Amino acid sequence: MSELLHKSHNVTVLPHHLVCVAKYRHIVVDLSVNKTLRDICLDIGQRYDLVFLEIGTDKDHVHFLIQSIPTYSPSRLVQMIKSLTAREMFHRLPDIKKQLWGGEFWSDGYFMSTVGQHSTEAAIRHDARNQGTEKAYQRLHH
Repeated sequence: MSELLHKSHNVTVLPHHLVCVAKYRHIVVDLSVNKTLRDICLDIGQRYDLVFLEIGTDKDHVHFLIQSIPTYSPSRLVQMIKSLTAREMFHRLPDIKKQLWGGEFWSDGYFMSTVGQHSTEAAIRHDARNQGTEKAYQRLHH
């Protein structure tokens, strides 16, 4: 579960569910990409005061459960996460550029919601943990 984030003038619990799709829906997420993405997110979390509660990967998209601070608007969160992860993925795994010939890692769109509005945090954790399974793939694509 989310923890209270204590800052000098506030205490917050602001979890967000973010889904990002690989450019052209190319199947680029394998074990190497999964591990690298998780390492990058740990770095981003430390630098920008975010907590990645869960990261669930499938072949062509990623679910993030992120706890944020009030300083970042949802659109700013998306911009930070997509731009920083893409830049670092291309830097750490340069062969991915060959698969994504347009030079972009993520598609332009995304899905984001606050946790609790459409689903509970526990349900999103469950979905994120089960990414990559046949059942999750069928639910998303049918």
